[in-house]
Amino acid sequence: MAHLVSIDNGGTFTDICVIGDAGLIHSKVLTTPYDLTKCFLDVIIAASERLYGEADITRFVREIEYLRYSTTAGTNAMVERVGPPLGLVVREGWKESSLTTTETEHELLRAFVADRIARIDTSTDGLENSLINAVNTLGSEGAAYLVVSLDGADGPADEDRVKAALLRRFPRHLLGAIPVLFSHELVEDLDDRRRTWSALVDAFLHQTMERFLYNAERELREHRVRRPLLVYANDSSSSRVAKSTAIKTHGSGPRGGLQAASALAGRYEIDRLVSLDIGGTTTDVALVERTIVPERDPGEIAGLPVSFRMGDVSSHGIGGSSVFSVQGETIQVGPRSVGAVPGPACFGRGGTDPTITDAYLLMGILDGGSYFGGTLVLDPERAKVAITEKIAQPLGLDLGAALLAMEAAYNARVAAEVSAKLGVPDGAVLLAFGGAGPMNACGVADAAGITTVLVPRLAAVLSAFGINFSDISHGYRALIPSATPDTVNEKLSGLRRRAERDMFVEGFELGECVLDACLRPVGDGPVVPVTAEGIASGQKLPKGSAWLDVTVTKSIPHYEFGAGDSVIANDYHPTGSRSVLDASGATVEVPVTQLADLKPGMNGYGPVLIEDEYFTCRVIDGWKFEVTANYDIWLSRV
Repeated sequence: MAHLVSIDNGGTFTDICVIGDAGLIHSKVLTTPYDLTKCFLDVIIAASERLYGEADITRFVREIEYLRYSTTAGTNAMVERVGPPLGLVVREGWKESSLTTTETEHELLRAFVADRIARIDTSTDGLENSLINAVNTLGSEGAAYLVVSLDGADGPADEDRVKAALLRRFPRHLLGAIPVLFSHELVEDLDDRRRTWSALVDAFLHQTMERFLYNAERELREHRVRRPLLVYANDSSSSRVAKSTAIKTHGSGPRGGLQAASALAGRYEIDRLVSLDIGGTTTDVALVERTIVPERDPGEIAGLPVSFRMGDVSSHGIGGSSVFSVQGETIQVGPRSVGAVPGPACFGRGGTDPTITDAYLLMGILDGGSYFGGTLVLDPERAKVAITEKIAQPLGLDLGAALLAMEAAYNARVAAEVSAKLGVPDGAVLLAFGGAGPMNACGVADAAGITTVLVPRLAAVLSAFGINFSDISHGYRALIPSATPDTVNEKLSGLRRRAERDMFVEGFELGECVLDACLRPVGDGPVVPVTAEGIASGQKLPKGSAWLDVTVTKSIPHYEFGAGDSVIANDYHPTGSRSVLDASGATVEVPVTQLADLKPGMNGYGPVLIEDEYFTCRVIDGWKFEVTANYDIWLSRV
């Protein structure tokens, strides 16, 4: 038996999907931010227990065909500002104002670099002495990683000269353990500001990512994994740890959700789909039109411009663990989160701040005994204390009114982000996923003017599921100042050699892979396709400067949607009921049913709670649900 495994390491939970002869199974565990290797192994053990009936990590690992992995380590490092102190080497005369045009950029430069900026003389006579002084000064100021970014048209050539001088005057045994990153080697970009930020972010994330990912790979090797761990990137490519770029891991989990959204849009022939991924820490929103995954090129990370294309996902500090507070007479949601540790007050792990999880427990929407598969019993008394003291009393409300006010504030905040991304809602479908997405789907849709919602049966692990659609791939971008057949073909030949080397390291010959190339004008203009053999004589080319983009891909197995099961058109039968606080402030008995008991075609009207092991889908009054042949849930306004 061979397994296709995809893991998404989020801020609160770590999720796994396993595709194999036994079908598709999934599981999740709490993320351990103090040691991400632990939750990585925990979720593999959980999957093995589900697959075999008992935990057997060695057997499971040996049966893995491919393991694709997305980690939140880079995102956490940026949010928490945890990374090595960087030293920045720039050209004499460089001004900090050329890099920091916003308050966010100024704050992050201080966090990354502080005052460790050295300006060097790049003239032939002055280079070596100024470089020696720069390295010695930055080293004495505590820089653990150096970034060299020289601006201007001579930047690439001058960085090559700096590299040669460094190797002459600071051989490895003298420079010690201080790595050096040259911005033009990371990425070619005419925009000095964007390229410098790309290099700083990559250097800031590199050591954390390297240490953690090699630890995870070592654990797999100890259990005799057959193939290297594949790291999933924010451009939807996957590559082994040694060939991964740190900056491309940032935001890779949300990109997995985008790939799943695209796959579901194709499966259900949805022209316009807005994906809503509500997790424990963040809400991620994106718009998928005609199955096309939206991208930003160039992208942005934490408010910083970077030179790499990324999925166009808006991420907001709203989630199941986001802290509610009172500002004046207004309820504020997030952006601070209590994460998984200590977690919401009801987790009983020391948290004292109110969250929507606490509110939904007290409203009866969540069952404290079956939450997270029954492995995490929730404490309503702790939730009551937190909400009473920090929401109800400051607003002069009773507990019930405070709970409804929290829900209204939460739905309005999420709906505002959906509307900002979607624009006119006509005909759009809301894809609600993440551990908290299905719980708020109807309320958010009402607030955003959307009348149709899709809740996937894999809602709680959909980003992990989406990672499975990735192939082993590497992308390259080269700048061509003046595009002619000769200049394009010369660059293409060099990039093809790089692709051949990289895929050899991945374990494949270039002939087994697909190489795609195109020319993108710097500025406006049509994209020009380029064959693997190069530009033909007489082919029309962009005027002026252009980017040559090259991607080499080795396809590996993905999940394939089947036709689904036969539809049994009948009403469902609730398995129980629960007392729930409704919008009027009254407590009513609401039917409860288990998703596992529902068959394709079964349908019903809200209010009803549909419970899965890892999520609760709340169908409110005025909405109808129906189970699809694929066991997903369609929700529609009546």
